[in-house]
Amino acid sequence: MRNFKDNQNLTRGGVLQANGRENNVYREQRNGDISDAAAHREQKEFTNAEGFERLIKILDLQGYMERFNSFLARPKPLFMAGDSRLHYEKILELSQKQFDPPAPAQNLDDALMRLSKQATLHVSEIFEFAKIIGYFTYLKTLKFEGKLGEWLAKIEIPQPMLKLANSFDKNGELKDEVDERLSGIRDAFSAKRAQIDADLRRLIYSKSVAPYLVDTQVHYISSVEALLVRGGFNHVLKGTVVARSSGGYFYVAPENIQKLKKEQSELLDKKEEIVYEHCKIFSSAMHKALPFLKFINGAFDVFDAYCARVFTAKSADFEFVLPSGGSNLKLANFAHPALKNPKSISIDFSKKVLLITGVNAGGKSMLLKSLIAAAFLAKYLLPMRINAQNSQIGNFKEFDAIIEDPQNVKNDISTFAGRMVHFSKLFTKKNLLIGVDEIELGTDFEEAASLYGVMIERLMSQDIKMIITTHHKRLAMLLAKNPDVELVAALYDEENSRPKFEFLKGTIGKSYAFETAARYGIAANLVAQAKKIYGEDKENLNEIITKTLNLEVQLKEKLESAEKKEQKLDSLIENLKEQKERAEAEQHEVIIRLEREYFKAINEARRAINLDDTKEKQRALNRANEAKRAVQKPEISAPPELKVGDRVKYGKIKGVVASLSKNDAVIQTDNVSMRVPINQLKISGETPAPAKKSGINLSVQKPQNASVTLDLHGLRADEAVQKLDKFISDSLVMGFDEVQVYHGIGTGKLAYAVKNFLREHPSVKEFFDAPAGQGGFGAQIVRL
Repeated sequence: MRNFKDNQNLTRGGVLQANGRENNVYREQRNGDISDAAAHREQKEFTNAEGFERLIKILDLQGYMERFNSFLARPKPLFMAGDSRLHYEKILELSQKQFDPPAPAQNLDDALMRLSKQATLHVSEIFEFAKIIGYFTYLKTLKFEGKLGEWLAKIEIPQPMLKLANSFDKNGELKDEVDERLSGIRDAFSAKRAQIDADLRRLIYSKSVAPYLVDTQVHYISSVEALLVRGGFNHVLKGTVVARSSGGYFYVAPENIQKLKKEQSELLDKKEEIVYEHCKIFSSAMHKALPFLKFINGAFDVFDAYCARVFTAKSADFEFVLPSGGSNLKLANFAHPALKNPKSISIDFSKKVLLITGVNAGGKSMLLKSLIAAAFLAKYLLPMRINAQNSQIGNFKEFDAIIEDPQNVKNDISTFAGRMVHFSKLFTKKNLLIGVDEIELGTDFEEAASLYGVMIERLMSQDIKMIITTHHKRLAMLLAKNPDVELVAALYDEENSRPKFEFLKGTIGKSYAFETAARYGIAANLVAQAKKIYGEDKENLNEIITKTLNLEVQLKEKLESAEKKEQKLDSLIENLKEQKERAEAEQHEVIIRLEREYFKAINEARRAINLDDTKEKQRALNRANEAKRAVQKPEISAPPELKVGDRVKYGKIKGVVASLSKNDAVIQTDNVSMRVPINQLKISGETPAPAKKSGINLSVQKPQNASVTLDLHGLRADEAVQKLDKFISDSLVMGFDEVQVYHGIGTGKLAYAVKNFLREHPSVKEFFDAPAGQGGFGAQIVRL
């Protein structure tokens, strides 16, 4: 990662204007409201390249940055000085256009510095400037519109610089039209090359030389053509030995070939002299156009930064999000770029602290990284997989993350001490987004709860936004009282015994440590023993938390169902409104038509009354009657014969008849009931067959031998549970309120299986160890 001092060469969203003369003085016009001091302060946020790389590594963005950097023509910092909204609009405009990316380019800071001292640049450096000028000439032909088009239109390339750009071919060689001597040198060089090839072939196939040749290949030794020959060659071949082979043979450069190579070298020297003459001419012109070259070099970096963002977005179907004011983080369908098959998340983090609890390996750390990564990418206008239209990301000055364990041999510091050192540096900062993973790591969790609770409240007062993951319920309870703290729980699928990688707002989650241990290969008996040591009271608390989570999940599902139903109702209401308006319009047209046709018939009748001639009067009356008979009365169709269960259509709405009255019917569509007139319904499709009513007969037979006690000694756990299940069922049938089960003490496996079964049985109100005289710890009193 290069140092961010390169940002000094970026234009801060401005446009440099020229009058087309060589001695133009270019003036930067700022389009943003960012001051030089503010830009400098923002630029220094990540001047520490090591800290910047550390953040990218912690957020798992290395692969993303490698992909992004591969689209850059030359390395540059992420920061783009100037108005972010203006950059954003230009990037979006560029995304809609098909264009060729810029070719790889070199950094020209040193060349610009030497030009300011009237130095003569090397031809390769001049070619780099020519490439940049040529690329902008190409961009201006694409006819961009909007802000990007305005920016490009204001860039006027001086004529000497256009001439310079047109003096090179795509390989960086001066074109023949620049200097006729170059064409002659190239032709002469090619002729020498052809003569060398011909002479070598002649020597290889010469009868006098052939006996001394080891092979018929031309070998290149230090860029010199040589033949591999045996000893004694000097009798037939004049030349210089340039090397020895491992087999004791000689690499010999023939004398005539050396002469031709020397002549080639002299031609190249002449070419270099000519090129140098033109380099002096070009460098002199470039010195006069130095302000333009500084601008175009910076403008190239700006456009290159746009291109890399656009091609990164196109390569993975990413979207851009413009950072907004404030510190809200609302992500819709965001997926971290490091995940191969991501499950997108949607979360609204508007408060100051987001406390994430819940199941191990459930995605808490990745949620933390995703929130910071999304804010980081948005700050630098980098694309991401997100629903940009429904997302909102605030603008933060700095980012930080406390995820790694600072303890190692080199820094000689403990985990907790390292975290305290990190936290101590936060009390002097503002407008910071920080993530802390496993905040209770490294010390006593009871003491840590009180300490972190106080420190977090202090940091909240400093405009610091925090994302915290923890399994510490005490800390969660302390922070939950603060209205600026948002609780989020990672959910667990108990049915399939695995995390859901989903999150529920407003609650504290259970860690599921025992379940996670079993899922990752810890023996069941060890997990059971740990649960026993953990204690039934704490396990009951976990069960309460689990039930609360499940209830909240159910509530969320019901709310989603209600929202869908509400949307359906809104759609139906809008549909009915359209149908009503359409019906009223049709009715109005019918009324107007009838009025017009009856008016015509009435006028004919009135005309007949005023006539004196009886025949004419009769003809007029006939015409009036014909006009009356021609009136097209609207057809009133008979209402359809319906019955409950028929499929019907009401306009575009389809449903099933639920009930009928004299003039109206109630139809159901997507669990929504509507009362509509029968005469406006139409039969739709086939009527479904009525569901057959099934009769269920239950016959419960009382057990023959009932008892209030059950002895399970000597049975395996599965046998005991099966027998206990039948015993409780028989006891319920007999109406027993209290029974006793003997399981013994032994290794404890049978007792654990019995208690586990009783705890989950829906008909068991409570159970407890029997008194000492009735079996003590080896028996259970069960109340039904």
